[in-house]
Amino acid sequence: IGQNGLRCALFFFDGMVNSLAINQSLVRPILRCEQARLSADMLAATVLQADECRVETDMNKVFAAFLYGDAIVLTDGDARPVLVNTKGFDKRSTAEPENERVLSGPREGFTECFMPNLALIRRRVNDPRLKFRFMRVGSRTNTNVCLCYIAGLCENSLVERLETRLTALDIDSVLDSNYLAERIRDHRWSPFPTLGTTERPDVAASRMLEGRCVLVVDGSPVALTAPFLFQECFQSNDDYYISFLQANLSRILRVIGFVFTFPAVYAALMLYHRELVPARLLFAVSAAQRGVPLPIGWEILLMLFVLEALKEAGARTPGAMGQTMSIVGGLVLGDAAVSARFAAAPTVIVVAIAGVTGLMVPKLQTAALWLRFVLLAAAASWGLYGVGLALGLTLAALCRMHSCSVPYLLNLVPRISAEHEDTWLRYPWFFMRCDRFAVKRPSKEERP
Repeated sequence: IGQNGLRCALFFFDGMVNSLAINQSLVRPILRCEQARLSADMLAATVLQADECRVETDMNKVFAAFLYGDAIVLTDGDARPVLVNTKGFDKRSTAEPENERVLSGPREGFTECFMPNLALIRRRVNDPRLKFRFMRVGSRTNTNVCLCYIAGLCENSLVERLETRLTALDIDSVLDSNYLAERIRDHRWSPFPTLGTTERPDVAASRMLEGRCVLVVDGSPVALTAPFLFQECFQSNDDYYISFLQANLSRILRVIGFVFTFPAVYAALMLYHRELVPARLLFAVSAAQRGVPLPIGWEILLMLFVLEALKEAGARTPGAMGQTMSIVGGLVLGDAAVSARFAAAPTVIVVAIAGVTGLMVPKLQTAALWLRFVLLAAAASWGLYGVGLALGLTLAALCRMHSCSVPYLLNLVPRISAEHEDTWLRYPWFFMRCDRFAVKRPSKEERP
């Protein structure tokens, strides 16, 4: 370059860097340099014009940064490379997540870019005690992972426990946060979630203000929160942006809807306990059931299978065609099944109610799906006694579960106080105290 013969080499990945930064911060300053020989330290300190420019001797870090969008500058006479921050790959806008839409409140959502997601959290929690712990996971992908928490609100033992689980992972690739969720969560075989998930920065910030940790994974718009309690499955983002009266009514409806998502009680009543059904209702159901060749248990099982097949087909079909196919397919198949005496109308109604109410608690869809079939098998075998036995075993399993040493049913255990006013019902904001937000772990004497 120039009359003095300065020799430099520039390496970068096209498509992962900002071309404007390459031209203005690297190429132009080097072209204007009048010295014939430069050291790497002088090149980084006085010539290159970038916010992050350093000399790096560890080749593993050099290649990791180079593969992530940084540029490498080499100068003749010095073997040490200079790393320059020139990241500029394409990203989508911070639009509202489709799965967590709200009627009122913030409309921003996480994207697949790592640092902008952390900036969205930092903008909402303008506190110097907000801490970020960075690490890389995955032997081949070297995925950036950040553990976010507020010092003083979050227990150090929780942070250390999550950090230990992440560093102990033996995995070659991490392409989404679920890669980590299935490995670091408690009770991996349980259908009930023990790690929270969110695509909204306001939800992540509120979880940290309650004394929890948030795990942000590069390349995934879904952040993980820990610990996660059973009561959070019935909470919604809208609960904090609308009146507490309406929010509490919505929560009660979600709990009632989750109870009605199991048609096992209907099967048990029709098979073993018809004396508990009012006479007129029993006569109407019996008349509708006349001519149906299948028993009620198999009839409900078949309708549940058709319902799940329609949901899966509607979710996998792109665009509005999937919604149309789900609605039209459900109406056509339901009417045809009743007209052909393949299923009774009351059974179709019960299964349809179960399908609608199951959508009211999206965080428990997996658990509800498994419990439907388990409770149905118990009801077909032993009636209401089987349903009670299955529910009792499920409750016993939930009592034994924990999320990062916090009891899963924290607010259902009388001996343990959660010490915050957002349990099954949301208190008005003028009753809440900021110093009682944190979910505190119970002592050894309080643990059941």
